[in-house]
Amino acid sequence: MSDFQLFVLITIIKIAVVLVITLTAVAYTVLLERKVIGRIQNRWGPSRVGPFGLLQPLADGIKLFLKEDLMPMSVERPLFVAAPVIALACALVSVAVVPFGQTFKIRGVDIFEVSNVNIGLLVILGITSIGVYGIALSGWSSNNKYSLMGSLRASSQVISYELALGLSLVGVVLRAGSLNLRDIVNSQIGHGFLSWNFFGGLQFVGFFIYIMAAYAETNRAPFDLPEAESELVAGYHTEYSSMKFAMFFMAEYANMLTVSCVATLLFFGGASSPFEGWIPAFGPTWLQAILPIFWFVAKVFSFLFLYIWVRATLPRFRYDQLMSFGWKFLLPLAMANILATSLVMALRS
Repeated sequence: MSDFQLFVLITIIKIAVVLVITLTAVAYTVLLERKVIGRIQNRWGPSRVGPFGLLQPLADGIKLFLKEDLMPMSVERPLFVAAPVIALACALVSVAVVPFGQTFKIRGVDIFEVSNVNIGLLVILGITSIGVYGIALSGWSSNNKYSLMGSLRASSQVISYELALGLSLVGVVLRAGSLNLRDIVNSQIGHGFLSWNFFGGLQFVGFFIYIMAAYAETNRAPFDLPEAESELVAGYHTEYSSMKFAMFFMAEYANMLTVSCVATLLFFGGASSPFEGWIPAFGPTWLQAILPIFWFVAKVFSFLFLYIWVRATLPRFRYDQLMSFGWKFLLPLAMANILATSLVMALRS
């Protein structure tokens, strides 16, 4: 087998594996959320389907797949069908540039990253920004005033917080000198967790801005205004049912995974160990390849748990509070963080 054929084969296998892992993670993130919130609210959560309720995501998927797919007569059919596809596709494609392990090559092909792009960070920001079209089109094509209202609120919320989210990452890019996610991770390796941007890079302000903007970007509590049940029934997906509704549902949780992966890569050293540089590598080659994946998954899991914890404990903002917080507080703070980071780097050079 030639090197090109091997490259194509490994790439196809990596894409298939990443899609399966991502969709499985999405399903079990839903189970994790229901279990954690159940414990916080002093109830059991899913416990009937399978041992400890572990097969509940499978049962939910079968139920949604078999439900009748209702479509109102007055909808704009092509856009109505395309909207959830756009939302889910944008949520899944962005995972392709995420390095979920350290560099490990077989005949020149990196095993733990689907595509190593020099502007990987811009790719993620660009693709996730396109996802707003799915939200906007779903509300408009539904021919329902409640859905349209929800999609307008969601679109304005995503666009508003996209600015603060993008600016919060500039300090990290300045320190790494690259938009390549692998380079950004490598710039945080050397002195354990003290080399991570959150600690050694003094980007804790940037992280605070990022995580706040990410909650709003993914329409999660306490910023889940597009789905304010008391005002908008269910928001932009009111008219959707069966697998079309499930695709919006999956897109939300896939976006949570992407946000958690980016936070891990940019602020907490990616797949590097908290003790990197202090404890020398040990064990066989396969263990040295697997261990970074464990650290990466543990960090991503921590952010997902934080997402769920916040949802279970904080009340929803009013819409005017949401917009004021984004434009009057987060955006100026992000710009101040860029200036402070630039000043510190200039003084150190």
